Amino acid sequence: MMKISKNVVAALVLGALVAVLSGCQKKEGPAERAGKEMDKTAEKAGQQIEKVGEKLNDAVKDLKK
Repeated sequence: MMKISKNVVAALVLGALVAVLSGCQKKEGPAERAGKEMDKTAEKAGQQIEKVGEKLNDAVKDLKK
């Protein structure tokens, strides 16, 4: 009987801990969302620039032939 009550208490403590921690998470504000969008855009632009650079290198190699 003692073992069951310890498990119940442990489950309740764990549940309370999860509830408290999930309530403490900060919600994303508009500035943070905008910053994330800017990061994504910069990443995409960098990838496109890299592709253009590769194409330019290929074009230069073709001209040297």
